[in-house]
Amino acid sequence: MNRKNDQKMTFDNLGKTPVLRELVAKANTHRMAEEEVMAALPPTLVAGTRFVCCQEGELTLSAENAGKASQIRFRQHEIMEKLRENELFRFVWKLKVKVAPPRFHDRPPAKKIPLSKENARLLKEEAGHTKDKKLREVLEKLASHVRD
Repeated sequence: MNRKNDQKMTFDNLGKTPVLRELVAKANTHRMAEEEVMAALPPTLVAGTRFVCCQEGELTLSAENAGKASQIRFRQHEIMEKLRENELFRFVWKLKVKVAPPRFHDRPPAKKIPLSKENARLLKEEAGHTKDKKLREVLEKLASHVRD
């Protein structure tokens, strides 16, 4: 049973896997850098903005829409000035903003509008003029779903 427990990956035995340890270290560095960047942004622009990377003095951010991206570009000098106070972003000279819309939208479920009495009457009338028996049955069934 000890052998199976040794196979479980925890943060304690990351020292045994240098590649994974390096990835976790990079992820932590990225997370800390993103926190610094978000702190430098004006509060109105934080939501929907993500830190992408900072390479060779070029800071890249992503915004959820073009309007937010334009506002970030408009205030880029102010943002970079705040960021340069941090040692990690001391040599940032360029700000690049990409538009990356969110993949999924939380949409409310579609509301089913009940059938009005007038529409039910029209469906019954149309069913009376229809020669196809199956279609007539379907139209009459739809007409029976009238709201009270």
